[in-house]
Order: sequence, then structure tokens, then C-alpha cells
Amino acid sequence: MALTPEDVINKRFQPTKFREGYDQDEVDDFLDEVVVELRRLTQENENLRKQVETLGGTPDESAATSESVSETTTTSASTGSGSHAGDATSANATQTAPAETTPVAEASEHRTTDTAAAETAGTTSSAQTATGAQTGAATGESAQSAAAVLAMAQKLHDDYVTQGKQERERLITEGRVQADQLVSEGKRIKEETLSSLEREKVDLESNVAKLRSFEKDYRSNLKTFLNGQLRDLDNTGSLEPTESVSTAGKRPGTK
Repeated sequence: MALTPEDVINKRFQPTKFREGYDQDEVDDFLDEVVVELRRLTQENENLRKQVETLGGTPDESAATSESVSETTTTSASTGSGSHAGDATSANATQTAPAETTPVAEASEHRTTDTAAAETAGTTSSAQTATGAQTGAATGESAQSAAAVLAMAQKLHDDYVTQGKQERERLITEGRVQADQLVSEGKRIKEETLSSLEREKVDLESNVAKLRSFEKDYRSNLKTFLNGQLRDLDNTGSLEPTESVSTAGKRPGTK
């Protein structure tokens, strides 16, 4: 396609959805188009340069030929003037030399032919000069267009490089900030967890101490209680009924 600087300026890329920046494939395709157009312009400039070099030698030779023809014409004109003067003198002096008029006529014809050739050479030289000027102007415009495209491509490249560096710095900065936040959060959670575990440890140790004290008191009280019961048991008499009590309890007439 015919790529212009305006196409480079007005080119817009589709932004991506999940990350910042432009779609890489789309950018690569556009840069490929720029490369193709630049290569075409370079080849065109080379062809035009060769044409200019080719046409650049021809006008100089034509100019030299024109100068030579002009000198020949001037010399012929001077010779013709002298010949006309001699013819007039000869005509006035004598009328017995009719054969001398034939070379004069031939010289006049040669002068006419040389003048026409000079005019033709001048016209050809002017046409070639105009063609060379037009070719040079076209070459200049193509060179300016190629330079503009190169400048736009370089600017686009520099912009992408700058954006890439900025994006890299931003990602590095965000990564460092997130890393610092994660480290700080981890330290905070660690401190909170250790503090919570320390408090639970203190509470458990306190509960264990209370349980041990309760066990000690319970054992002591239980031992005291059992010892008291044993003493009471030792101090209590036998529960078996005595003989008198048994006799008293019998009815009369019973054995």
C-alpha cells in the first residue's frame, strides 16, 4: 500500500484488555508495512538518482554542442557577409564569372542548415534540461517524503522505547511496593501470631498451675476426710448384741 507520513501519524492501535500497551502483533504488522514502504521509496529514489545522473551528463554535452554550433553559425555568418560583399563587387566589376555564384549559393544553404541544426540542438537541450529539472524536483519530493516517513518511524520507535522503559519502571516500582507490603504484612501477622500464642501459653500455664493447686488441695482434703473416718471407725464399739441384751429380749417360757 502507499504509506504516507499522515498514515503513520494517524495510526491508532487497539489497546489490550488485560495489560497496558498496544497489541504486539498489530504493531509488528504496521512496522512491517512501514519497512516495505521505506524499501520501495529507497528503490524509487535510487532509480530516480540514476536517471538524474544519466540526464545530468546529456545536457552538458548538448550545451557544448550548442556553443560549438553557435560559434560555427557566427563564423558562417561572417563568411556569408564577406561573400555577399564580394559578390556585389564582382557583379559591379564584371559579369564574366557566373561560375563563382554557385559556391556562394552552396555556402548559403550550408549556413541555413547549420542554423536549423543549432536551433534543433538548442530546443533538444532545453527539453532535456526541463526534463532533468522535473526529474530532480520529483526526486527531491520523494526524498522529502522518505525522510518524513523515516522521521515518523524513528519517532514512533522512540515513543515505543520510551513507553516500554516507563512501563518497565512502573512495573518494577509496583513490584517493589507490593513486595514491601507483603513483607510488612507477613511480619505483622507473625508478630500478632506470636503475641497471641504467648498469651495463650501464659493462660494455659496459669490454668495448669490452678489445676495442680486444686489437685493438691483435693488430695489433702480427701486424705484428711478419710483419716477422720478411720479414726471414727476405730473409736466406735462393736455393733454385735451382748448376751444380756439377748436374754432380756427373750419371752418367758421360751428356751
